[in-house]
Amino acid sequence: MKIETYKLDGKKSTIEVTDKVFSAKINKKLVNSVLYKTNANYKGRHAKTKQQNEVSGPTSKIYAQKGTGGARHASRKAPIFVGGGIAHGPKGELAYKKRKLNKSEKRQSIASIVSEKVKEKNLLVFSDFNTEIKKTKEMSIILKKFEISNSIIILDKNSKDKIEKSIRNIPNIKVTDINHFSAFDLVKFKKIVLTESSVKELEKRYS
Repeated sequence: MKIETYKLDGKKSTIEVTDKVFSAKINKKLVNSVLYKTNANYKGRHAKTKQQNEVSGPTSKIYAQKGTGGARHASRKAPIFVGGGIAHGPKGELAYKKRKLNKSEKRQSIASIVSEKVKEKNLLVFSDFNTEIKKTKEMSIILKKFEISNSIIILDKNSKDKIEKSIRNIPNIKVTDINHFSAFDLVKFKKIVLTESSVKELEKRYS
C-alpha cells in the first residue's frame, strides 16, 4: 500500500509500505493481552521487608518452655516482637513472576496498533529531518502547522539528532527511536509520527 509523506514546507509525496505492518489485521484481543502484560511488568515492586527467617540474630529460645507463667516463645525474631520479622509484608521484585511477552506477540500487536492508527488517519510520515532545528519555538510552529499534539514521534537516528533538543520540552509529545517504544506507548498517544527512514526500520523489525 501507499501512504502520504510530508515535507516541512507542506509538499506531499507518497511512499510504498508493507501491508504486514501498516494494513495488518486489527487484533484487539491480542493488543489487550500485550498491554496487560506490559503494564504489569512496568510496576515497580521494590518495597521489601524481612521475614522471620531473614532477620539477623540468635535463634535460641528466649526462656524455658514451662514454669515461667508466661506464653511459650521461641526466638526474638518472631513477628510479635519489636525488631522481629514482618508477617505478610512486601517481598520485593524477585518474589513476583514477570509475565512473558514473546516476539511474535509483540510484533503482531505493534502491527495491529499501527494499522488501526492508519485507518483512523492518526499516522503522519515526514521526510527525514536533514536540517537541525534548535529552538523550541520553531518546532512548536511546525507541530501546530501539522496539528501534531498528544503524539509519539518515532525517529531515525539522524533525524533524532537534528530535532530532539527542540522538541523534548514540549508537553504531550514523546520523542523516541525504533528501539525504545512499546505497544503501551502507541496506545497512550493519539497520533504516531514517523520519518521515512524510521518507516523502513519499523518494517524491517515488525514485518
